[in-house]
Amino acid sequence: MVRALSSARLVPLVASLWLVAGAGSAMAETLSKRLDLATPGSLITLSKGIHAGPITIDKPLTLVGEDGAVIEGDGQGNVITIDAPDVTLRGLIIRGSGRTLEREPSGVFVTSEGDRAVIEDNRILDNLFGVYLKGPEDALVRNNEIANTNAPRVPERGNGVHLWNTPGSRVIGNDIRGGRDGIFTTTSKHNAFIGNRFRDLRYAVHYMYTNDAVIQDNDSQGNHAGYVIMFSNRIEARGNLSRNDRDHGFLFNYANDAQVIGNRVLDGGEKCIFIYNAHRDRFTENHFEGCAIGIHFTAGSEHNTVTRNAFVRNRTQVKYVGTRDVVWAENGVGNYWSDNLAFDLNGDGIGDRPYRPNGLVDQVLWRAPAAKLLLSSPAMRILEWAQSAFPAVLPGGVVDPAPLMDPPPETEPLTPNTMTRAKAPLAQHAEDRP
Repeated sequence: MVRALSSARLVPLVASLWLVAGAGSAMAETLSKRLDLATPGSLITLSKGIHAGPITIDKPLTLVGEDGAVIEGDGQGNVITIDAPDVTLRGLIIRGSGRTLEREPSGVFVTSEGDRAVIEDNRILDNLFGVYLKGPEDALVRNNEIANTNAPRVPERGNGVHLWNTPGSRVIGNDIRGGRDGIFTTTSKHNAFIGNRFRDLRYAVHYMYTNDAVIQDNDSQGNHAGYVIMFSNRIEARGNLSRNDRDHGFLFNYANDAQVIGNRVLDGGEKCIFIYNAHRDRFTENHFEGCAIGIHFTAGSEHNTVTRNAFVRNRTQVKYVGTRDVVWAENGVGNYWSDNLAFDLNGDGIGDRPYRPNGLVDQVLWRAPAAKLLLSSPAMRILEWAQSAFPAVLPGGVVDPAPLMDPPPETEPLTPNTMTRAKAPLAQHAEDRP
C-alpha cells in the first residue's frame, strides 16, 4: 500500500532535490566561469568531485585536478576541447564523451590551434576516442590511463590516441586498453610513440601515411595485431614487444626504408611478421618465436636486408612463394634458425652449409593447399628425395648462406629520459621529407 507524503515531509524532499540539482549546475557554472575569467598563463586547480562538462579551453593555461577531480561530459560530444596553444591538462579523471562515431567525440579533443598541448597523468575513461590530436604541432600525451568504451562491432569503436596531421607530436608512457586501435596515426610526420602499454585492442599501433617517425619500447599483449605499418616511409621500430598477439606481431604493407631493430615477438598467433610489398627495409637483431609462421614474405618485396635475427620454435620459419633466390645475410652474417641442424667444423659461429627454410613440398602445399591430403604419399616422398639428391631442382626462395649457430644477444630495451634519442633518426632524412 502506497502512502501519500504529507506536505510537511514533501517540502524538505523537494528542497533537497533542488539543492542537489543546483549544486551540479553551480559546479558547471563555476568551472566555465573560472575558465572565462582566467588570464593567459593561469593555473586552475579543481577540487575533488564531479565538474560538469563539456568545456572548451581557448587560452593558454594549466588545468590541474586534485585527487578525485572529475570532468564529466554530457554524453553528446567532446568532454574537453583544447582550442589554444600551450594548454596543459594534468591529474584529471575525464569521462563521458558522446558515442556518435562520425562526430569523433573524445575525452580530450585538440584542434589545430592547440600547438604544444600537454596531456599528462590523467585517467581518460569511458569515452569513444580517448585523445584526438587533429592538427596541432608538438603535442605531448604522456603517462595517462586511457580506457575506451567497446561497441559490439570493432569499426564502431574509437582509438585510444588518434593523430591526424600533427607533426612532432609524441605519445609516451601511456596505458591504453579497449576501443579499436591503441594509437592510430594518419597523414602526419616526425611523431614518436615510446614506452606505451596496449591491451584488448584490434591493433596496438596503426600507421597510415605517416613518415619519419619512431616506435620504441612499446608493449603489446593480447591484441589482434601488434604494430601495423601501412603506406608509411622511414619508420624506425626499435625495442618493441609483441606477446600473445593473435594475428601478427608486425605487419609492413607498402612501408619502405624502415629500420626494424631489436624487437621481440613471442608466442604469437598466425605470423610473427608479415612483409607485403615493402622495399628497402632493414630487419636486424629481432627475435621471432612461437608463431605459426615466423616471417611471411610476399608481393614482390625487394632490396630488404634481413640479418642477425633469431627465428625460434616457429611451426614454419619462412613462407615465401617465388621462383628466384632471396638472400638473407649481410657481410657474411646471416640469421639464427632453431630448426637448422647445422655443423660448424671451423668454429667460427657460422653454419658450414647454407640454410633453406622451404623446399619443394612447401611450394606445392602453398600453391595447392588441397595437396595436404598427400603429405604421406609416395609422390611427396619422391619430391623430398629429388630435392636432396639433385640440388639443382631446388625452387627459388629464401636462402641464408651464413646461418648463425647461436641466437645473437638480444638488444637491451631503450629507456631514454629525453626525446634526444627518438628525434635523432628523423633528422637523417630531412632532405626526403614530404
